Amino acid sequence: MSSSLYRLGRAMARARWRAVGAWALLMIVIGGLALGLGGAFSTQFEIPGTPSQEGLDELSTRFPQMSGTSGQLVFVTTDGSTVEAHREDIEQVMEQAAEVDGVEAAPSPFEDTSPGTRNDEGTALIGTVQMAGAVGSFPEGSIQTLEQIAEDASHGSLEVHLGGQILQSSEVPMGASEVIGVVAALVILALAFRSLIPAFIPIVTAIIGVGVSMMAVMALAAGIDIPEVTISLGAMLGLAVGIDYALFILSRHRAQLARGEDVEESIGEAIATSGSAVIFAGLTVVIALVGLFVTGIPFLTMMGLASAGTVALAVVVALTLLPAIMGLLGERLRPRKVRREMARHGGVLPPPDPDAPVRRPFGTRWVRLATRVPVLTVLVVVLVMGALAVPVKDLRLGLPDLGTEKPDTLARQTYDLVAQEFGPGYNGPLLVTADIINSDDPLGVVEDLESRVAGLQDVQEVQLATPNEGADMAVVVVIPTGAQTDESTADLVRQMRSLAPDWESELGISDIRVTGQTAVAIDITDQLSRALLPFAIFVVGLSLILLTLVFRSLWVPLKASLGYLISVGAAFGVVAMVFEYGWGNAALNVHVVGPVISFMPIMCMGVLFGLAMDYEVFLVSRMREEYVHSGQARASIERGFTGSAPVVIAAALIMFAVFASFIPEGSYMLQPIAVALAVGVLVDAFVVRMTLVPAVLALLGDRAWRLPAWLDRILPRIDVEGEGLVRVLEHRRWTQAHGPSAIRLEGAVLPLLPTGAAGEDLEGRLGPLTGAVAPGTLLLVRSEDAPARRALLAAVGGRARPLAGVLAVGDRLSPEDISAIQSRTHWIGPDADVTARLAGISPRTARGRVIVLEDATALLRAGEDAAARLEELLASGACAVVGAPDPDPSADLSARLRDPSVLRALRVHRTRGAEAAPPAQPDRPDPRPSSDPALEGARS
Repeated sequence: MSSSLYRLGRAMARARWRAVGAWALLMIVIGGLALGLGGAFSTQFEIPGTPSQEGLDELSTRFPQMSGTSGQLVFVTTDGSTVEAHREDIEQVMEQAAEVDGVEAAPSPFEDTSPGTRNDEGTALIGTVQMAGAVGSFPEGSIQTLEQIAEDASHGSLEVHLGGQILQSSEVPMGASEVIGVVAALVILALAFRSLIPAFIPIVTAIIGVGVSMMAVMALAAGIDIPEVTISLGAMLGLAVGIDYALFILSRHRAQLARGEDVEESIGEAIATSGSAVIFAGLTVVIALVGLFVTGIPFLTMMGLASAGTVALAVVVALTLLPAIMGLLGERLRPRKVRREMARHGGVLPPPDPDAPVRRPFGTRWVRLATRVPVLTVLVVVLVMGALAVPVKDLRLGLPDLGTEKPDTLARQTYDLVAQEFGPGYNGPLLVTADIINSDDPLGVVEDLESRVAGLQDVQEVQLATPNEGADMAVVVVIPTGAQTDESTADLVRQMRSLAPDWESELGISDIRVTGQTAVAIDITDQLSRALLPFAIFVVGLSLILLTLVFRSLWVPLKASLGYLISVGAAFGVVAMVFEYGWGNAALNVHVVGPVISFMPIMCMGVLFGLAMDYEVFLVSRMREEYVHSGQARASIERGFTGSAPVVIAAALIMFAVFASFIPEGSYMLQPIAVALAVGVLVDAFVVRMTLVPAVLALLGDRAWRLPAWLDRILPRIDVEGEGLVRVLEHRRWTQAHGPSAIRLEGAVLPLLPTGAAGEDLEGRLGPLTGAVAPGTLLLVRSEDAPARRALLAAVGGRARPLAGVLAVGDRLSPEDISAIQSRTHWIGPDADVTARLAGISPRTARGRVIVLEDATALLRAGEDAAARLEELLASGACAVVGAPDPDPSADLSARLRDPSVLRALRVHRTRGAEAAPPAQPDRPDPRPSSDPALEGARS
């Protein structure tokens, strides 16, 4: 992957204006779609298959008058008179409301068929307004018209208040605090880079990524139900990871420029090294967010997919737009002091003064403190973070209602008024539905059902009990004594469901369901609570697997996963302190004390998992690299920490600033998520990764980096720090010194491949082989040993991996770029129509291609036309490799060629026994040319 990223970075730097233009065009197109489609976000939370949702679906079909979205017109007298004295004014208001476009029904609250609810004193009355459709789908201006009717009707001794679900907003809440978060990130970046120009780059790329992804989500909302909180959540995550990913790559680029590297070369290396880690970090976040599907809740899955898409786009921006911008700025990103020094020395940076004093950075002092007595450090961290996590036991989950709106909103004021005048249960009524088609006394059975419901302990009153027009369905509107989020209301729902079978048997009815928005909220909370443990196992298990692959260790993943759980516990503990205990509410502009949004734990666990693995990789990978080179466990911790800590500190502070900025002005759904992420990032970066991790590694010593040999053999290798880039740069230096080659072998050892013959001997290896084949060459590979001959053909064609050494086809290395080698190779089998296959290769695209013919006799049988076509392709820059058993067909081939000088012959044979063992591979391939003439061949 690192070699492909290296080429991508250089390509983006060279085509910088085209890359910037492509992103600008993409923003315009996506923005046009978002404006043209005009999607609206959903404010309703649904889980298909739950009893409450099935009840609502059946209600909309069999009792449509009670479906849709309900609102309230609350009439309150201010002079102590009863609402009866204002009957004429109230009925006039309800008549005006019924005429508003989009209103399904607004019956008079004085009618016997649908009486409105009055308080005990008779000074307050609730009238019902039923809107068609869901929030966000109402006719334009309908809600404003209802608000105006209520305002005009309020006079002297009568006040009219509009409330209910129709006032739930589908607009995206964004305020000035988010801008403050971006400004704070800019200040941190300026301090980290000690320059203003590079500080702006991560901000710009992050805003572009968020802009494109958010406009795409808005466009998709026209055809897909997407929760309104998705846009704020996506913006928060996109800004945070977008800035951080750009910071990691840009920091590497600036460090390389400070060492005097060429701008384009530095961009390629930065994308290949830090870009690999960015891909891994982004992939972990994406997998965790996509993993929300394990909850089985569609709206949460949609939130996870939208957020995952935002993170994925942030990675793409960091790998394409960022190198283009770095290429545009060029030398201006090089530190000013280094630029002046290079200008004085003819564009070359002189070596550092060995006598210059070495300043000990803060990171070195901190890691020495953390590892001085590692056992004490571990105990202190575990005890303090454990204490911080204790309040988690009091954390309650639920879905927001209008009581979580800000106090200055009309919806919240009416909600509080209803709770004060009538009781909290009137803001969250329950619906009990039943199938009464088999009853011959629908009115009587409805009364019997009503009496049973009314007799339950937590029922304040039954507001309405009636059959539908077809007398085949009964609906009982139940007012609980508690609010929607009270535990007593949830207990009442569970009690009625447990009693439903008995009621069905006693009354001769069927399909009793407890539904309504309050029941839906309870069902969602219960299902999310059940999904929490499976999701935690999924996330922790994923972290163990990924980190085992990356660090080739068992202790490092185990320590990282336990540290992640510590961070999650501390974050949720602080959320409980703020939202359950009310600590710091005023400072954070949190206006409600009570349950937090039910999907907060799962969503935060997914995001924090990705961020924790991000910091783990950037810190520990540098320590591992130092240990591989030095073998000194304690010293490697110090050197690795010192080299990577500054970037991690800046990244964590930026994340904290962005997440914290969404707390003051965010919706109640977003605020606990923002608090959890802000605290989680601080704890994970500064307490877990930068304090606990070095202490644990110091305790483990050399054991931290060991992996059982059997496990090491079967696990695939993942290059997250661009270790494979060493081979790419070595091949590039070789090419600069010796010129381009179609095929290059340097100590390559290849496995023997079967040909399908009976009793085939596959003992031994082919090689080591060293040499090079120039473009335009026809290489004849001769051998009576078919497995050995096929081994070289397959390796060159990308069908077999070398066991050791260097095998390059053009500028691609095997096995790193084996897929690219396969795509550049035309494989022609012994039974293929050689003439037709060669005719299908265009000379205009032949440069850099390799044509592999398994059998030279097939080429000879094809005649002179095939030979002429092959020569034309060779003249266009292709290379041909032809297998041939003895006897030698060189003379026949030479006779068919107009220019026999393109033909080279190579005789290969296998090595057996001790000779067949692959040579030990150095950390860096030797860039010097070899004198081994194995591929020099002989002129035909």
